[in-house]
Amino acid sequence: MTNTAMKSCFWKTLFWIIFAIALYMCYVKLFPMDVKTASILWIGTISGALSLLFATLKIYTIAVEDAGDDNMRKIAGHIFKGAMAFLKREYKILFWFVLLVFGLLFHFIDPETAICFVCGASCSALAGFVGMYVSTKANSRTTQAAKSTINKAFKIAFSGGAVMGLTVVGLGLFGLSVLYLIYKDPAIINGFGLGASSIALFARVGGGIYTKAADVGADLVGKVEAGIPEDDCRNPAVIADNVGDNVGDVAGMGADLFESYVGSIIAAITLGAICLSLEGAFLPVLISAAGIFASIIAINFVRTSENSDPMAALQRGTVVSMVILIAASYYIVKFFIPDFTGVFWAILTGIITGSIIGFLTEYYTSYDHKPTKSIADATKTGPATTIIAGLGIGMKSTFLPLILICAAIIASFVLAGGLNSYTLGIYGVSMAAVGMLAVVGMIVAVDAYGPISDNAGGIAQMAGLEGAVRERTDKLDSVGNTTAAIGKGFAIGSAALTAIALLSAFATVVELDKVDVLNPFVNAGMLFGAALPFLFCALTMGAVGRAAQKMVDEVRRQFRELKGIMEGKCEPQYAKCVDISARSAIYEMFMPGFIAIAAPLIVGLGVAFFTDKASGAQALAGMLMGSIASGVCLAIMMANAGGAWDNAKKYIESGYLGGKGTSEHAAAVVGDTVGDPFKDTSGPSLNILIKLMSIVALVCASLFI
Repeated sequence: MTNTAMKSCFWKTLFWIIFAIALYMCYVKLFPMDVKTASILWIGTISGALSLLFATLKIYTIAVEDAGDDNMRKIAGHIFKGAMAFLKREYKILFWFVLLVFGLLFHFIDPETAICFVCGASCSALAGFVGMYVSTKANSRTTQAAKSTINKAFKIAFSGGAVMGLTVVGLGLFGLSVLYLIYKDPAIINGFGLGASSIALFARVGGGIYTKAADVGADLVGKVEAGIPEDDCRNPAVIADNVGDNVGDVAGMGADLFESYVGSIIAAITLGAICLSLEGAFLPVLISAAGIFASIIAINFVRTSENSDPMAALQRGTVVSMVILIAASYYIVKFFIPDFTGVFWAILTGIITGSIIGFLTEYYTSYDHKPTKSIADATKTGPATTIIAGLGIGMKSTFLPLILICAAIIASFVLAGGLNSYTLGIYGVSMAAVGMLAVVGMIVAVDAYGPISDNAGGIAQMAGLEGAVRERTDKLDSVGNTTAAIGKGFAIGSAALTAIALLSAFATVVELDKVDVLNPFVNAGMLFGAALPFLFCALTMGAVGRAAQKMVDEVRRQFRELKGIMEGKCEPQYAKCVDISARSAIYEMFMPGFIAIAAPLIVGLGVAFFTDKASGAQALAGMLMGSIASGVCLAIMMANAGGAWDNAKKYIESGYLGGKGTSEHAAAVVGDTVGDPFKDTSGPSLNILIKLMSIVALVCASLFI
């Protein structure tokens, strides 16, 4: 079957599915609530399955493309084997972790929650595997396509990202809908969110350590000491670096937004069931289903021509998905809860806030704007001033996003009716998070495009392809840097709203009418919670530092002992560098993960043991409030500072201040090296930390009643 025939078949299928859903909605309007319940969940199930079907279609279109000559296939093969080997080692270890937590949930909570936990962990791991597999197959095909036109290369790279995005939302909504059909209890499906969050944390932390250990080694020894390009095949760490792009920015980011997506739906279902009965419980399922259809349609609007800007095509797709979602949300809310149309305005608030935070992140990290250019100027006086300037920009960049998040919380609360009903207002906040994340399929597609285009440029460099190919892949890669920054900003903003929604759900379940900030237990919990993100970052930064030292030593050893590397007569021992990154990531990821899972239980149950359950719930709520407040600020600061340092280096490499080989470039590389674990390890991992602690509290809420 040709691609044209496949597309025609797909659009016909999509039409009949939408038509069937429309008939379903008319049908459930006339029947009792139990029929509506099943119908709505079947809509969620079908939407999730359709997303997975479309992802499969995209995989096929990538697989039939040419992977390049033997040399390109060999390089891509090294990257693929390294990525799969890391996932295999990571998942082997996580299997025992999942088994342990399953046993604890089975014994202390209930068997159904334990089963949902395993399902959530499995879906998160599967999403990471599919995304990683496809991205490592799409990279050389993108390079080969760049030999002809940039448009063809862009299409393949974006298709690879679309697979990740559609797999994330497909598995998330499909898994939640099926489990809700089976158990019909929001308290039980919380286990699905816990499984997703647990795997996401390890994927993000482990992937971040892996990629930054390789990146630091490749930059400090390859670029600064040896004076060779970043993706030069003579650099022993180059394969590990390319593997790391996929491990961190595909599997890691996908798992991050997967658990945000799932967590926001779970929080809204829990709160909706309490304040709006079944209509409120299933509204987030319908909004998420609409988001899947919006993302699928918008993905087909992402097209470019040879002379057009790829970034404009990606932005067009994002805008289209949001416009479709807004229109669909209006009619869904009006149809199901006509007396509470303020919920639609809360959803709209979330959509708009997510978009603005993404563009603010782009402003603070792109070298087209003043903040990053000021860091580049600071390199004139050395690495110290470069680092000072980057830290200043990172700190400054927290203010406006936090103002936006605060405004979104208040606006969604008030618009949903919070002045008349507190629970309805809190439900509005949770629906704002759902609205922000409903088009996460499109957001992840845009973000995952970046590592694929980055790998494509690396393969072009290592394979020694002509300059025109490298120019095309560089153009795609530069767009990928911007989309990665926007994706991180979106992830942080959505994490804040999701964590607050989960905290509100916990407080509602344990019947906390208010959290008394003057209560000593709450005070202590808030301070302890505020300190946790700093301890977490210290552990992850230290882990990257230790792994990077090993990588630097290994790269230096190979340059010193393997004669002929610099002349291209001897192939470096890539596998040794890949092994160092993998071992370090696996070993170092457990302590941060243990803190995230154990801290809520230690605080809540510890206080409850010495006093009473009500005081334990108060202390735990205080801890979550403190961790969210400091964690969001720290995450924005680290992600934006790291992104700005990275793009200041790229700005100099584009020819500013003399370009490569200058003292300014050396200072920028040092700044970028400091920023690497900021933006790709510690900062993004904080998103998951605050959400995981909140979902742990929600799952264990029965222990405080």
